[in-house]
Amino acid sequence: MRATAFARVAAPVLLSGMLNGCLLGPDYERPKVDVPATYRFAYPEAADVANTAWWEQFDDPVLNGLVKTALENNLNVKQAAARVDEFMGQFVSTRSALFPQASAGFSAARERASQNGPTPIPAGVSPVFNEFQASVSAFWTIDLFGQVRRETEAARANVNAAEQSRRATILTLVASVATSYITLRSLDAQLEIAQSTTVSRADSVHVFTLRQQFGQTSDMELAQSQSDYAATKATIPQFEQQIAQQEDALSVLLGSNPEPILRGRALVDLSTPAVPQGMPSDLLERRPDLLQAEQNLVAQNALIGAARALYFPQISLTGLFGSVSTQFSSLFTGPARVWSFAGSAAMPLFTGGNIYGQNQQADARQQEALFAYENAVKVAFQQVDDALISVQKSREQFEIQSQQVESLRKYLRLARLRYEGGYTSYLEVLDAERNLFNAELQQTQTRAATLTNLVNLYMAMGGGWVVQAEQMTVPQPASGSAPVQPATAEPVAQVPQ
Repeated sequence: MRATAFARVAAPVLLSGMLNGCLLGPDYERPKVDVPATYRFAYPEAADVANTAWWEQFDDPVLNGLVKTALENNLNVKQAAARVDEFMGQFVSTRSALFPQASAGFSAARERASQNGPTPIPAGVSPVFNEFQASVSAFWTIDLFGQVRRETEAARANVNAAEQSRRATILTLVASVATSYITLRSLDAQLEIAQSTTVSRADSVHVFTLRQQFGQTSDMELAQSQSDYAATKATIPQFEQQIAQQEDALSVLLGSNPEPILRGRALVDLSTPAVPQGMPSDLLERRPDLLQAEQNLVAQNALIGAARALYFPQISLTGLFGSVSTQFSSLFTGPARVWSFAGSAAMPLFTGGNIYGQNQQADARQQEALFAYENAVKVAFQQVDDALISVQKSREQFEIQSQQVESLRKYLRLARLRYEGGYTSYLEVLDAERNLFNAELQQTQTRAATLTNLVNLYMAMGGGWVVQAEQMTVPQPASGSAPVQPATAEPVAQVPQ
């Protein structure tokens, strides 16, 4: 049964190897994936800005400085860079098997031979003697069927995959810093709203307290005013807690211990970046995670050939040249010279299914990597479409909420006039104040969500801007937990072939 399996696999592979210069296994070809002609949710005002340092479009020098600090100090980026070096070392080690391996040796020994051994020692000859050896040896396994070349191809793909993983880490880091900063400024704005509303309601409580003392208002209206004041004031510690936690999270992204974060422009003053554009097929060349998934597929495809080569003979050449002498003074003379040359070939005859199993594993891993790549492509299109529709709808929502806030401000002003004129109860004023407070908070959150959705869109689109970010990842000497300094006020690894 094993012989039949061997014949079924080895015969076509041997013929394929002969026709392809004895390099077994399939050569890699990018799989055809179902790429839509356009994105489902197109953006009419798209601009080709994906290849720029997009975070600078927020027009906030402090944010630019935070991104630069994160790229220089973030430990995840440094870890990803170290991983690239690791795979580069594996590539060099794997490729070394293509070349002859040479070594040199020297030994010195003092020995005593047995006088009762099978070879008698002549009379007068001492059984104690010295032995000196010096030699140079070489060993070379000829990669006739391409096993090492395929393993080298896989190792090169692993280096490229690690490099794309590093670039994906940079992409995620920049997006995370921008999102965290936007969230921080949103919390700052909501805290300001809560504080200003609390001050306003404290003034109302003071006025109602005086009126109640002179009998101009009821205890119920005073209690209602005090209740709304307390409810608004209770939100302040919540926002302060969230701000401190957001600063701590952003500090970790910056590669520092938890510390206060500098502020730049207010949330409402942050400029809105332009929306990047591109054809769906561009994602296959722009997103690091897709390029990484493809390189993983390249590696597994190459390892199929390495597994196929296990069926065939391994041909090795060995050689040795040196000297052996009992006297060190005559070690390098002609009579002491020794040498040998040899060749060998070894071919498996019966392995109990070991090689067959390794080939089956290689085929299955290639299919697994293929399906992972195809799935990554579909997820990428989903993320871009999700980000596009999120940007569109959050902008529409913000415009509607802005109109609502203006209407509620007018309503509150009129409600107060009606109350002062005795035309309505204080309940109408309280209701107007509550609605305005909640609407202002929601408007701020939607503004932040709109900017965050733009960040997510840039992340989903990938883009050549990663190159600009890479240029900022200059290693800096360790300096403890130095505070982040404000910015100025002015608005793939090369793998040897």
